[in-house]
Amino acid sequence: MFTESIQPRFSETDALGHINNTVLPIWFEGCRDPIFKFFTSNLDPAQWRLILAKFSVEFHAELFYGEPVTINTGVSRIGNSSFEVTQQAVQQGRVCATGVVVLVHYDFAQKRSAPITPDIAEQLRLHLWSTAEGQSAEAAK
Repeated sequence: MFTESIQPRFSETDALGHINNTVLPIWFEGCRDPIFKFFTSNLDPAQWRLILAKFSVEFHAELFYGEPVTINTGVSRIGNSSFEVTQQAVQQGRVCATGVVVLVHYDFAQKRSAPITPDIAEQLRLHLWSTAEGQSAEAAK
């Protein structure tokens, strides 16, 4: 699992004083860089090999300005050409949001999915979301 700390900015709040719900997908994407590097080590968009097929965010509690947010990122499923990433936004020890994305290894020249290579699959396996981590997301619901 990868962990990154984010300091919410005042501009990310909404009229109710919470972190706006549109911010979470942006934070989650930024925290997927270590996984993106398995496929494109230099993060060069001209060499990009992933497409986003699906994403969802489930909100469990408010997030607030002035307190750091920890984003936990792990791989929750590995298929032949696609994989799933699960992420949590945690503030003051509480899981406040859970995000899930499906990414597809993609050949842009052929305009089709491509098998995940064994070496990349092994790197992904090193970051599988553990049962305990998944239970903490379920408990927050």
